[in-house]
Formats: sequence, C-alpha cells, structure tokens
Amino acid sequence: MSEEKRLISALRGKAHDVPPMWLMRQAGRYLPEYRELRSKARSFLDFCYTPSMAAEVTLQPVRRFHFDAAILFSDILVIPDAMGQTVSFETGEGPRLDPIETPEGVDRLGVFDAEKLSPVFETIDRVKSALPSDVAFIGFCGAPWTVASYMIAGKGTPDQAPARLFAFRHRDAFQKLIDRLVEASVDYLIRQIDAGVETVQIFDSWAGVLPANEFESWCAAPITRMVAALKEKRPGTPVIAFVRGADAQLPGLTRRLGADGYGLDTALDAKWAVAETASSVCLQGNLDPLALIAGGDALDREVDAILAAFAGRPHIFNLGHGILPQTPIDNVERLIARVRRA
Repeated sequence: MSEEKRLISALRGKAHDVPPMWLMRQAGRYLPEYRELRSKARSFLDFCYTPSMAAEVTLQPVRRFHFDAAILFSDILVIPDAMGQTVSFETGEGPRLDPIETPEGVDRLGVFDAEKLSPVFETIDRVKSALPSDVAFIGFCGAPWTVASYMIAGKGTPDQAPARLFAFRHRDAFQKLIDRLVEASVDYLIRQIDAGVETVQIFDSWAGVLPANEFESWCAAPITRMVAALKEKRPGTPVIAFVRGADAQLPGLTRRLGADGYGLDTALDAKWAVAETASSVCLQGNLDPLALIAGGDALDREVDAILAAFAGRPHIFNLGHGILPQTPIDNVERLIARVRRA
C-alpha cells in the first residue's frame, strides 16, 4: 500500500514534526498566473464553471509552492445557483443574488439541481489526475448559515443583519431554508467525494455574528447533521469544520460536531485552543493573513509561535482566513521555508 498523504494522516490523528500545510484561497488573485487566466473569462461564475480554467487555477499554487493539498476552485454560492436563485458577481463588489425577503421566497426556490454543477465535478476529475502523488485534494462547501445569509440579503453585509432579522421574524421559513441547504450541501459534497476529492471542508465564515441560541440553531446543529450524514454515507472521508468567529465555542464543537479537523480563525489564541481540546484532535491554522503580507521578522515570529503551540499534536498549518490579493509571493515562499525549516 502507498503511504498515506500527510494532510490526510494529520486529519486521522497523526502528529508530524513538520505539519502539512495549505492556505485558504491559495488559488487566487495574489498569483499573476491566476490573474492572467481570470482575464479570459466572461464572469466569475463562468470561470468557476469552465473545467479547463477551474482545474488550471486549482493546480497553479501546487505547481508553484508544492503545498500539501490543493483545494477545489469554485465558490460557496454555486449551491443557491443550483437551486434556481439568480447569482452573479460584480467586479469589486462581490456576489449579488435576488434577495429572499419573505417566507414565500423560500418556497419559490427550486429543487437542488446537482446536474447544473456537473462542470465542478469535471474539474475535480481533471485535477485528480494531474496532482502529484503526495498532494491531497480538498473539496468544500459553505455551511448552511453562511450560504443562507447571502441568499437572504442578496449580497455580503458586515454583520449579516438581514438574515438574522429574517430568522427572528420568520423562524419556520428560515428553518426550512436551513434544512434544504443541509440536504443540498451533503448531496454536493458526496458528489465531490465520488468525483475524487479526498477530504472536504465546511466553511461557516459568518458564525461569529450569532448569539448563543441562534448559533446553536443555525450553525452547530446544521453542521452536526451534515457531518453525521457524510460519516454515514462516505465514512472514509475526513471532514474539516471551519467555524469562523466562534472561538469560545471551540472546545464544545470539537466534542460535538464529529469532524476530523477544526479550522481556527486569526483571533483564536493557539495555546488556549491546544489546552482546551483533546490532544488527538487535528487543529488547522491560524496565521494572520496580514502577517503574511508584512513578511520579514514579524512573519517569522508568528510562524514560530504557531509551530511551537501545536508541536506534538495533529496540526495542519494554514491561515486564520483567506490569503489576501496584495500578498507578496516572496513572503509565501518565506512562510513555506519557515514551516518546513528549509
């Protein structure tokens, strides 16, 4: 049998002297080869839905930096697109959707059409055959709360107030939307796994804006259901949960969600996370993307502190959020050398 890939073995509980690493948004605008290819696509969604392009940008950071994992190039909003909601991306302004403003808007959504996402599965097929044998392949989706927040507001907002208000005013309708997103997301991730990804990450980027009771209803419970369904239907596939902003909730989440790895955001104290979670739990993170932009001694200090905090336990080195477009490539190279002690 071939040796298990380092990132996968970390998710299964193995501690590595040199942790496996990848970076959220590693396929993106900080790379000139990405910008060149992006300029040839008519729109961002066309970019995501063109397998030759999406596969190429998935592979670009692996070719340049030989990360321990590639992450599928796509977007969390392909699910509402596949449910019939109009989705577009405005340059410099982010996503735009037809907002769901009433309970009737939830009822008007179509059935999740996985066939509409067949270009995504073709992208996976292209990537898996081109990846180096030691590089893992990560699929992903947005968590129901985060995806619902865009569907309700029709765009990104600073505090997701439109979705929070909708959930307070129309709780049954919002629960129906969350339930539909749980079902669609599990279906989508299973299809990604069957197409060739080896692990999946669930992104709940806006969990941190929810008060305790709403956090339980709209974040913790839906992700727990998703992980349980994935473990039942594809038990050999590790799952990473990235519940951003829910720092105080981390110990409880690691005991409850059933995931194999937990992404830590930038604000979380790594030493506290280590002290408050079982030593067998794989933690992922959590370098500040701004430290990566700053570079130099500041970057070295932050990297060394993270490596020291997680030494001796399963750990995947990553950022605490996505890499920023203005990040110098030289700093990424310095980061990799520091982590790998090259």
